[in-house]
Amino acid sequence: MKWFLDLFSSSLGRKVLMALTGLFLILFLAVHLAGNLQLLKDDGGKSFNIYADFMGHNPLIQFVSKGNFAFIILHVIWGIALTIKNRKARGPVGYAKPNKRSVWASRNMGILGTLIFIFLVVHLRHFYAEAHFGNLATQVYDGKEVQDLYAQVAFWFKKDWYVALYVVCMAALGFHLWHGFASVFQTLGLNHLKYNGLINVVGKTFAIVVPAAFAWIPIAMYFFNS
Repeated sequence: MKWFLDLFSSSLGRKVLMALTGLFLILFLAVHLAGNLQLLKDDGGKSFNIYADFMGHNPLIQFVSKGNFAFIILHVIWGIALTIKNRKARGPVGYAKPNKRSVWASRNMGILGTLIFIFLVVHLRHFYAEAHFGNLATQVYDGKEVQDLYAQVAFWFKKDWYVALYVVCMAALGFHLWHGFASVFQTLGLNHLKYNGLINVVGKTFAIVVPAAFAWIPIAMYFFNS
């Protein structure tokens, strides 16, 4: 057990943990987006509410969800620790000039991650907390009563400031993924000259398409939903 604790208290161990939690969160984003796209169906929220009810009551999904929160916390804590460690390594003045070969996102992962974390707190407060501890209205579909989470989402996606915050944070997520996706494979030793090109293409595509799709949902609901 000591070797395990020693591993993850080291700089290399923290990077590995960041990569593992990052990989899990990448998979989570893909699954979460597939569910959120149900919001765009023109069915009064039926598809999304049924999806949300399934996700909220399936034991396996709930177990994974709790693990996801743990991974998010670990990812944030280790990210802050790595950022602080890197800044200390640069000294009080820092480097005279940033590495021209480094990407802006790679030099500001801590800032981007912090912005995303703040967004998650706000997002979970308005949706997750309300779904689990609030008193949401209900709808009946095929004889089953479910929470009308769609109405809650539609309410907040009509708020100018919330839509703006959502879009800005999805842009931050895109920059975070632009560097982070490929870094996951590199840190875990899964990169290879034969596949690096494909990994970079998939990573850059994911970093653009997924955040853009997330951002489009509140924009579409703000402008096109009555």
